[in-house]
Amino acid sequence: MRIKLVLIALFFTSFGYAQKLSVLNKSAFNVGETLKYKFRYGFFNGAEATLQVLKSDIKFNNRETLHLLVQGRTSGSFDIFYKVRNKYESYIDKDSFIPYFYTEDINESDYHRNDKARFYPSENKIVAKKGTFKSTADQIFDLVSAFYFTRNVDLSNLNIGEQITINYFLEDSISQLPIQYISREKVKTSNGWLVCKKYSPAIQPGRIFRSGSRLYLWITDDDNHIPVKAQAELVVGSVTMELTQSSGLKSPLVYVSKR
Repeated sequence: MRIKLVLIALFFTSFGYAQKLSVLNKSAFNVGETLKYKFRYGFFNGAEATLQVLKSDIKFNNRETLHLLVQGRTSGSFDIFYKVRNKYESYIDKDSFIPYFYTEDINESDYHRNDKARFYPSENKIVAKKGTFKSTADQIFDLVSAFYFTRNVDLSNLNIGEQITINYFLEDSISQLPIQYISREKVKTSNGWLVCKKYSPAIQPGRIFRSGSRLYLWITDDDNHIPVKAQAELVVGSVTMELTQSSGLKSPLVYVSKR
């Protein structure tokens, strides 16, 4: 089982709509934001991930961009038996947050792969290593830009039980991911309790997920809209993602009670 698939399922499949979306008047994140997470397999810490919003001097179509950097690695005893060093990068429009360029550098034990994709938003077209892909969808994202874009979408009118989807490109196809809004509840973190909205992205049983298992994702119900926790049952055992550190946030996290 490659850890990249777990990272994708537990993190980058955030939430969104299938129809064309408009961003809010203010962004939920700034240049300089850093989020750090740990992944636990059962009782063991198995991996770490860091997400950063960086300044970029690169322009596409004479448009300024932001540089999104995600790095994932195994930790503890997992790093001895199955070393992972993965890096994902996305360059997005500074104002519309639509992606222009995506790369990934995968190093998982003896498996290595580099990939890249160029997005042409005005043509609904993506040019990647495996060919050119077109869609009737107005907005298509890579997995990193999808997460940051949807942080800027107003979901306040979404009712419990309603389902929403997002269009994303992965390796050699354009797909839609359905997500259901489950509830609003408090989540315990290392610094205190945060009010979050709970979502359940659709998952396919197979090599990673057992039949009938659910994936749950908790997103802060504030101006930051960051995931603080995720849980899923796997074919063997379960995995949990937890926020361990945040810095450079545009808005302070609001704890309903401190530890």
